[in-house]
Amino acid sequence: MTIRINLLPHRDERRKRARTHFAVVAGMTAILGVVIWGAGHVLNANRVAAQQDRNTFLKGEIARLDKQIADIKKLKDEIQALLARKQVIETLQADRAQTVHLLDQLVRQMPEGVYLKSVKQKGLSVHLDGYSQSNARVSTLMRNIESSPWLEKPELVQIKATRVDNKRLSEFSLNLSLRPLKPEEESKGGKKPAKKG
Repeated sequence: MTIRINLLPHRDERRKRARTHFAVVAGMTAILGVVIWGAGHVLNANRVAAQQDRNTFLKGEIARLDKQIADIKKLKDEIQALLARKQVIETLQADRAQTVHLLDQLVRQMPEGVYLKSVKQKGLSVHLDGYSQSNARVSTLMRNIESSPWLEKPELVQIKATRVDNKRLSEFSLNLSLRPLKPEEESKGGKKPAKKG
């Protein structure tokens, strides 16, 4: 007598358990994958939100700094405008003092027998037209200008004989220059510069 053992139900049961085990492991793996994906998604969403907050903050700070830079630029422009006005005022003050010195020196340096017809000033350049009783007196005027503390570079343009009111005179044209004030002289109110030579 042979004993027959039917192993089919046992194999079927083992297969059934293996399938169940596989289904449970697959389900757990799927759930774990969904949980990991969800956690990654939440983490990335939080990072994106934090970065957007940083970007918003930086944009606000950049806008504030741009406004401050615009204010600084406006202040610099105002400072430049004020400095330009100050320079114009200083130039006008110096020019005013130079005109006074020019007229004063012309009176002081004019020899007897020399008469001016016109005086024209443009910046530091001065042009004189006048009459003289002789050519020697024009030479004396030029020497006086060279020794003046405010005048320099006398240059005779022309001299010619003429008659005025039946008197024989020399008509002359003369160019000269004003000595520019040094900054320390301007600040001291235009005191006389030292004579050359």
